[in-house]
Amino acid sequence: MVGIDVFPTNRTDPGAAATRPSHTERPSMNVMTDPENVVVVGNGQAGIQLVDSLRREGYTGPITLLGEEPHHPYQRPPLSKDYLAAGKDPVPLPLRPEKFFTTNDVDARLGVHVTSIDRAARTVALDDGTTLAYSKLVLATGAANRELAVPGADLAGIHGLRTLTDAQALHARLDTVRSVVVIGAGFIGLEFAAAARARGLDVTVLEFADRPMGRALTPVMSGFFADAHQRLGVTLRLGEGIASFDGHNGHVTGAVSTTGQRYPADLVLVGVGVIPRTELAETAGLEVENGIVVDGSLRTSDPDIYALGDCASFPNVHAGTRTRLESVQNATDQARHAARAIVGTSAQLAAEPGTRSGGESNGYSDLPWFWSNQGPLRLQIAGLVAPGDQTVLRGNPADEKFSVFCFRDGTLAAVESVNQPADHMAARRLLAAGRTLTPEQAADPDFDLKTYSKQQPATV
Repeated sequence: MVGIDVFPTNRTDPGAAATRPSHTERPSMNVMTDPENVVVVGNGQAGIQLVDSLRREGYTGPITLLGEEPHHPYQRPPLSKDYLAAGKDPVPLPLRPEKFFTTNDVDARLGVHVTSIDRAARTVALDDGTTLAYSKLVLATGAANRELAVPGADLAGIHGLRTLTDAQALHARLDTVRSVVVIGAGFIGLEFAAAARARGLDVTVLEFADRPMGRALTPVMSGFFADAHQRLGVTLRLGEGIASFDGHNGHVTGAVSTTGQRYPADLVLVGVGVIPRTELAETAGLEVENGIVVDGSLRTSDPDIYALGDCASFPNVHAGTRTRLESVQNATDQARHAARAIVGTSAQLAAEPGTRSGGESNGYSDLPWFWSNQGPLRLQIAGLVAPGDQTVLRGNPADEKFSVFCFRDGTLAAVESVNQPADHMAARRLLAAGRTLTPEQAADPDFDLKTYSKQQPATV
């Protein structure tokens, strides 16, 4: 199983839906006209995109959107970067304008928690005592931060970073601290470390593994980022986990690593990965294994319930195995796919009662891609890196503009790029089309990668 904890910047245009017409103005030739109710649990990237895509696909039935946080739905990726910058007002970026819900006739309920699912009755129970009926239920419950179980982990001043409330608490503290310790050199941890260093703070990162971002990057790229963060002034301790925290008057004052070394800390950021939010699915008897198990149409073991985004474990054609991905791309593309499956299922059920649509031949197969901004460095990844990939360097890491091309069994499988957006876009075109190039072409600086990626493959 693979779980990739990356949180690239959101490319969704938050204003894209503001000018489009209400769903009642769209054609609905293929849409079931009998009353239905799609209930969406989770109003993050996946849930909001699912609602938007349902209306775009012509679904005209009722939609109820349930979100636990009281805030208007916002973009999470900037929370670990732009939101923490000094001298800026910490204003979250909305996923859609507030009028999106009224324009699209969506019953959006904030600050509510789903306590249980009754699959037999096809209802969900809320913590306010309400029971909602559904014809289709979509679980976009996301993931939760993995917590530390070490002495002192409950001291004040130790933070996670997942929600707007988390980011607000960190932003309020960063103006008053000097020494910061980050536990975990994953994407969130290093994005936060770079933001803290940009404020002039002393930053130490503890990582139990032998290289940063090791689950998602090649050793070449991991090594580059280890050196780059140290050049930025970050103290990066690899092979050192966290053993305990000490404090004074209930507030953290230091972190003790697994080597016994103590590091002063006015503030600690814990970024040791996430776990999928599967509690509802488990208690409802749905299949769960490193996420809510779904098929290629994002359906769970109950055909009336779908799951998507960070919480879903799906058959990944690019990895050749079942995976769970944590990224904006995966959340939005799965939401679009699930919307088509729901609308298609509705249409077929209306015409042929007792049948289901959405075969595996049309399963979700969008190319995974990610990015992470860490100080002056923009990392972009197309495809999925795997241990043992042959790597070919294009460009010069010393210039902080280069790419690493990954080949598997002689075929291009993934490309990592630093400050090379043209390489990234070319890689996405090639990988999405199932095309490859030779390692020699990838390494040749005179090879016109952009033009090659846009060429149509020869037909026989």
